[in-house]
Amino acid sequence: MNRTVLDLWVGFFVAIGLAALLFLSLKVGNLSSSHLSESYVLKAKFDNIGGLKVRGPVKSAGVVVGRIVDIQFDSATYEAVVSMTIDGRYHFPKDTFASINTAGLLGEQYVGFDAGGDEKMLSAGDTIAKTQSAVVLEKLISQFLFSKAADGQDKK
Repeated sequence: MNRTVLDLWVGFFVAIGLAALLFLSLKVGNLSSSHLSESYVLKAKFDNIGGLKVRGPVKSAGVVVGRIVDIQFDSATYEAVVSMTIDGRYHFPKDTFASINTAGLLGEQYVGFDAGGDEKMLSAGDTIAKTQSAVVLEKLISQFLFSKAADGQDKK
């Protein structure tokens, strides 16, 4: 092989490698160009969102049904307002329960939908009434320690 052909092949494989790295970084960062075709926006208010982030998943029964598009603070009610884009293929009843869950012990946080039994469905722009905020591990540990300390003082 002459030098020009060898340089061409090296350049070709370097370009493929860079394209693969770009693809993987977009997939890991949830920035892929595949956006939801026909979608609608739902909102939910939470007392504490923990480490929830924009572009985080919205799941129902373990299936990603949408993405978080915006997180704002409502200064009137002192709550976080989470806006979510839901894929148009999925519809949820009015009494759907939204909770903030964690994937694994140290995994990412996501909004989980538990569908209710109402016959009326949520439509674009609706706010989910029933929500459960994120569980803050530090609060649970401190409550456990304080209750153990109080039990120890009661026995004295």
